[in-house]
Amino acid sequence: MTMRLAACTLLATAMTFAAHAASAETVMTWRVAGEARQAIVYEPSASSPTGSSPLVLSFHGRGDDMENFQYTRMHEAWPQAIVVYFQGLPNGEGYRGWQVEKGQQDDRDLKLVDAALASLREKFKVDDARIYATGFSNGASFTYLLWAERAGVFAAYAPVAGRIRPSVRLTQPRPMVHVAGRRDPQVRFTDQLQAIDAALRVDNVAGKSASCGSECTIYGGDTAAPVVTWIHQGGHTYPNGTSERIAMFFREHPRPGGK
Repeated sequence: MTMRLAACTLLATAMTFAAHAASAETVMTWRVAGEARQAIVYEPSASSPTGSSPLVLSFHGRGDDMENFQYTRMHEAWPQAIVVYFQGLPNGEGYRGWQVEKGQQDDRDLKLVDAALASLREKFKVDDARIYATGFSNGASFTYLLWAERAGVFAAYAPVAGRIRPSVRLTQPRPMVHVAGRRDPQVRFTDQLQAIDAALRVDNVAGKSASCGSECTIYGGDTAAPVVTWIHQGGHTYPNGTSERIAMFFREHPRPGGK
């Protein structure tokens, strides 16, 4: 993804957040392929009716970091969930971010997710039927890669302002909500539409659309793997209310057959 650091640092101003984040429960560290990898992990602040907790993996945009991205406040939007804000590693230009194709950077980020999931399952009582991935920009493109390469793990996905690389192939239907801005100068709206089209095809819901509110369209609302799009009129932003929308969507879509 060709985002400049300056554009990514505008994320904090593009989002309207509270001035201070709540204290993180834990900073967890994993050693993956010789690299120390970290994430801020919020334990549930409310009890789950099933006794086990949903798990949301969250990935920042290129040039951002886990400390800033926790201001999306997914942990407040879904207090029953374990929410993990991962820290990306620098790329060749020195900007933190994520791989967006299989084999890129020796799959360092796919390996991170595998290691983190194993560790989180040991530390918490994770509901395997309710594991989710979401991300912004470069993190959204990595979310699409997780759909292609780890579809058996995740119940649903929520990319925000992201695209899918041509080499990434979605093969298993999964529920998805995609948030996009028509005036996005960093990830072209047409590229995001191509990503949405890939989701519509694999979920077999193209042409089965209905309104789900202002700027919201649901495809295949009567199926197990619907696609929801929220197409706003802004640019490369994480709009107010996004985490709440994603949390609501995730709540409604556990993975069938999960343990």
